[in-house]
Amino acid sequence: MAEGIRDKVAILGMGCSRFGERWDCSAEDLMIESFAEALADAGIEQDRIDAAWFGMSVDEHGLGKSALSLTTALRLPNIAATRVENMCASGTEALRGAVYGVASGAYDIALAMGVEKLKDTGYGGLPERTKGTFEDLWFPSVTAPGSFAQFASAYVARHGIDMDGLKEAMAHVSWKSHENGSRNPKAHLRARVSKEKILAAPMIAYPLGLYDCCGVSDGSACAIVTTPAIAERLGRTGPLVTVKSIQLALSNGSEVGYDSWDGSYALTTRLASERAYREAGIRDPRRELDLVEVHDCFSITELVTMEDLGLAEPGQGWRAVLDGTFDSSGEIPCNIDGGLKCFGHPIGATGLRMAYEIYQQLRGTAGDRQLNAARLGLTHNLGGYPNKNVCSVSIFGTC
Repeated sequence: MAEGIRDKVAILGMGCSRFGERWDCSAEDLMIESFAEALADAGIEQDRIDAAWFGMSVDEHGLGKSALSLTTALRLPNIAATRVENMCASGTEALRGAVYGVASGAYDIALAMGVEKLKDTGYGGLPERTKGTFEDLWFPSVTAPGSFAQFASAYVARHGIDMDGLKEAMAHVSWKSHENGSRNPKAHLRARVSKEKILAAPMIAYPLGLYDCCGVSDGSACAIVTTPAIAERLGRTGPLVTVKSIQLALSNGSEVGYDSWDGSYALTTRLASERAYREAGIRDPRRELDLVEVHDCFSITELVTMEDLGLAEPGQGWRAVLDGTFDSSGEIPCNIDGGLKCFGHPIGATGLRMAYEIYQQLRGTAGDRQLNAARLGLTHNLGGYPNKNVCSVSIFGTC
């Protein structure tokens, strides 16, 4: 029987570029920026890296479909490297490849890199011409704001709550993110925003206003992983951060083609989190998790995700948000770094950027954002639409 990867892999070092409109940098520059930090953090030379996984989603025109742009930009020593793509979970997919490579015993030290340079396209959203014939036939005019706006409408209908109450809770989500992001020098948006301004903002797709939507940006993040034994031999000091679990769940078409799903939750998040908790040995996530980084592409996504992760009762997530449960001073701080709302969403980098924040918090190096005694954290990505998506849930902790 498979026994999983719990505590078989440790994070030796991590790095993260500043996210934003990085007009002065190429994607290669951004990779070098995060890699330099990760190498210094790991305390090794780059020739110690045995293999690499490269997460990138849409920038094929600039970097190509292979991992050659990674190995040449970083001058890696002619090692095995693989490019991976799994929508918004691409960064986590790169980390999963590196972690599984080490856990299997195939490699001693591996690199996971994620990058995306979206601002240079000149396009306001994600520069995707198509997601395939199925999408073109079933959803010829679909947009991300439109599909997640339906998420909100379905949530209201399912739980019989007032839309004004939900909009107030969504405004609190966005307000919280901006409060957190204002303390993060690597965030794209660092201005604090009042709830009144959020609620009065122009409507994008009802009920989602401007401040309910994350933007696009340029950014890179990476991790260097190894076994706990090797990390100790290399003289790793301070808390050792290990990978407790990395789980994925992908839609199989039932949400799109059948009536069994009512649109008020993300089925894949529920499935991936159940598997992740089981692999990590977590029985009560509300009591055991110290912080979470979730995929807040829209404020409603974060709110519903709290329920899907088992951190709030179904239909009560909006109340938990308004009660401050997920604020920086709350019971389970969520997106303490500012989240996608303040970092933007350079797709290939996002999952690793989330892991970077958890890693810093567990190591006690998060600066002004540092929480007290954080020992267990979770990251969550949701790529695609509520009815057809890729979900990843990863859990990290200290040994």
